[in-house]
Amino acid sequence: MTRDQARKKAEELVNRMTIEERAGQLRFDADAVERLGIPAYNWWNEALHGVARAGTATVFPQAIGMAAMFDDEFLEKIADAISTEARAKYNAFSAEGDRDIYHGLTMWSPNINIFRDPRWGRGHETYGEDPYLTSRLGKAFVRGLQGTGETLKTAACAKHFAVHSGPEALRHSFNAIASAKDMEETYLPAFRALVCDADVEGVMGAYNRTNGEPCCASGKLMHILRDEWGFEGYFVSDCWAVRDFHEKHKITMKPTESVTMALKAGCNLNCGCTYEHILTAYKEGVISEEDITRSAVRVFTTRFMLGELGDDGSEYDSIPYEKIECKEHLDLAHQASLRSCVLLKNNGLLPLDPSSCGTIGVIGPNANSRSALIGNYHGTASRYVTVLEGIQDLTAGANRILYSQGCDLSLNSVEPLALANDRLAEAVSVAKRSDTVILVLGLDETLEGEEGDTGNSYYSGDKEDLLLPASQRRLLHEVLKIGRPTVVILMAGSAIDLSEAQEKADAVLLTWYPGASGGRAVAELLFGKESPSGKLPVTFYRNEALDEIPAFTDYSMKNRTYRYYRGTPLYPFGYGLSYGWCEILELQTDGHAASVRVKNEGGMDAEEVIELYVHDEVSPCAPPNPVLCGFLRIRLKAGEEQVFSLPIDPNAFTVVDEEGNRIPGSGTWKLYAGFGAPDSRTEELTGRKAVTACLAGRA
Repeated sequence: MTRDQARKKAEELVNRMTIEERAGQLRFDADAVERLGIPAYNWWNEALHGVARAGTATVFPQAIGMAAMFDDEFLEKIADAISTEARAKYNAFSAEGDRDIYHGLTMWSPNINIFRDPRWGRGHETYGEDPYLTSRLGKAFVRGLQGTGETLKTAACAKHFAVHSGPEALRHSFNAIASAKDMEETYLPAFRALVCDADVEGVMGAYNRTNGEPCCASGKLMHILRDEWGFEGYFVSDCWAVRDFHEKHKITMKPTESVTMALKAGCNLNCGCTYEHILTAYKEGVISEEDITRSAVRVFTTRFMLGELGDDGSEYDSIPYEKIECKEHLDLAHQASLRSCVLLKNNGLLPLDPSSCGTIGVIGPNANSRSALIGNYHGTASRYVTVLEGIQDLTAGANRILYSQGCDLSLNSVEPLALANDRLAEAVSVAKRSDTVILVLGLDETLEGEEGDTGNSYYSGDKEDLLLPASQRRLLHEVLKIGRPTVVILMAGSAIDLSEAQEKADAVLLTWYPGASGGRAVAELLFGKESPSGKLPVTFYRNEALDEIPAFTDYSMKNRTYRYYRGTPLYPFGYGLSYGWCEILELQTDGHAASVRVKNEGGMDAEEVIELYVHDEVSPCAPPNPVLCGFLRIRLKAGEEQVFSLPIDPNAFTVVDEEGNRIPGSGTWKLYAGFGAPDSRTEELTGRKAVTACLAGRA
């Protein structure tokens, strides 16, 4: 059904409704209108990395891990699988009369905010710190969720519009100040891409104010969204954000004023309960019937586009419940886990050989943790495979596996009545009796995530620094002192200062939150069944860098992210090692695309990611460092050579001035092709230098 057809149906239906019935449709838990055959509908559903909070579902790696794949085509397949499971649940549950929260077809994903500060707790919900990477991946996820049929398979939602990335503790009252240049260059590109290129059906506002206006009622942001970009879908507030207008931001005095501000600005749907005051505002004469009708038509247009109303139904109504956690989807999740892990260091210890690595000591609070597999906004798997279980299964009796939790994730003791460090002696004993040590550290959703509020299941928030919890730092130090060959595995969703591990461990593997069965993939990577191929979508800073980058509350991009950071990172954006050894032999370009000749000169098949960066070497408006403008995941057999063509981002040869105007660049650019960013730290860590080409750009 086209939007025009759906809008016409929506207008006809809304015209038959009373003003009370129309107002009742503008809450996330929309009322049934039985006399018109309209069932109740709950708009709130989540699909960040699998259908969330609705029972059994395939749990894929957390979003930041899927970003590390640098593979938009594969991400689209994952999103398609997620929407299949969402439809399967909706079909089954609605047939039973269940229209509860998290059971609908409007998925409030993806989160395309820019991960600008490494302390932000919700950063692992995003696709990282780069606007171009976020745009490419966000569009793919939307295409996969919404499908290509006559009706929408599900309705994706781009969130949180706009300029939202912490601090979590202040989000309900915070005013994010962003310059016109930073808005155009950093904070808005992904939203523009999803609206203009992927036809995303929904957009969710942020809790905070941006440049003085609450995001869920910002005249400036709504003008950009509706008038400049032509967005025709529905706009929803973040949950209970409209209530913040009068309770936290103090820009209105009472609920009716907040409702009036939001509805008139174009916030069609309220996640929360403040829109219960719409009728009061209507009776007071501050909201018109037209204001209510306009939003009611928008939300019903979306419902008709989903085929959720009327006799026509949807082509997806026949998707069976058996599609949930089917083999095809579990295989996709496994491949995603393999492709998302990032090898940060390897002195030759990896891949491990079961026949020669002897007794293996598996140590650490995340080694046998299910929570460390799943991140936040997750579903429930029917089976979980932790890292310890994955290693036990893969070695299958060939090696003795010793295990110690080592310490609590963040507390000083594991047992409440015990003294501090009550598992440390056990960990040291295991390490001393092992020939190879695998030390599994990191965080989980209880330590980094969304600030707890009524609409959130968890209570965590931002990180105070970039260090592992003190309990884990002690464990790391004491185990490394033993001197056994040691692999450090980090399970986390953000940058952690791993300086001691980088200096003293033999290998460091970042797994993010790798999905419900992620432990199997981690084991396969450790033992060389597959080669690691993930790349960092964020910069890993040393903890001291927090003294160099702007304050957390400062939204300026100066000295932030790889595009502007002047210091030396621990691990750079785009970085990731492999067991293979691919070389870029030649780079040619016409300014529209790059032709890259690559050879795998290593002894095993390998996946790699070709990364293109461009740098305007003259314009004062250009970022100081080269900027990602293209990428392609490739696979080459040992000894194989091939030429690959990569399109170049059309905006690569433009810059943004201080007034926020995107203008042609200087005309003098350098294009870089490599398997990481073209910086000195990447060269130091990889031993390879990017291949370059100089060119004149397009006007």
